[in-house]
Amino acid sequence: MNRFHEKVALITGAAQGIGRRVAERMAAEGARLILVDRSELVFELQQQLGQDSFALTADLEQYSECERVMQAAVERFSRLDILINNVGGTIWAKPFEHYEASQIEAEVRRSLFPTLWCCHAALPFMLEQGSGAIVNVSSIATRSINRVPYGAAKGGVNALTACLAFETAGRGVRVNATAPGGTDAPPRVIPRNSAEQSAEEKVWYQQIVDQTLDSSLMKRYGTLDEQAGAILFLASDDASYITGMVMPVGGGDQG
Repeated sequence: MNRFHEKVALITGAAQGIGRRVAERMAAEGARLILVDRSELVFELQQQLGQDSFALTADLEQYSECERVMQAAVERFSRLDILINNVGGTIWAKPFEHYEASQIEAEVRRSLFPTLWCCHAALPFMLEQGSGAIVNVSSIATRSINRVPYGAAKGGVNALTACLAFETAGRGVRVNATAPGGTDAPPRVIPRNSAEQSAEEKVWYQQIVDQTLDSSLMKRYGTLDEQAGAILFLASDDASYITGMVMPVGGGDQG
């Protein structure tokens, strides 16, 4: 398959997990890639993928950083065809009453603002060229336990996806999202939360695992390739008549 031949795609959160697998598969299908992550691990991925990619480190919770990476992408490749907003992830896992106010704000900043800011920063380039595809990575955790702030942030991603699709459908830009369920992935080299879990926190996290498996009709976690496949489909011209959709990828769990 060569669905992304000569397409320019920017992938956020590209250094690890789902973002990395999306980058590897897009590169195999001919894409020119801008790889963005807060970790310098992203430069190792760029070396692996070769000359049709380049890497940038950025804190995408800051709007100025989102503007910078979009501008760099267009300066490098003269256009921006695809944006994959993959930054986000649960930092803490616990019942809502145990969150501190600062933790609630940090969860929303991590899992909503990078997507919101990157859509806003990329849109002028896509509208000017009259085409583009945005795929936001949401989560089925919008209906789950022990992750209320994260679920609220991903609910915002879902609303952003629907509203922006309404605004841009007539101007050549499609906006969709996937909502991954539990996903088997290698241990993160740089964890989202480096603090050691207490015994109570381990119980709360296990409750998430149990609920995720119970809610999935297939009673298992998905693979990185199963998540990446849905993202690549929505980013490709195979989905040219699809916009405003949030696609659950959770083994039957609708989120």
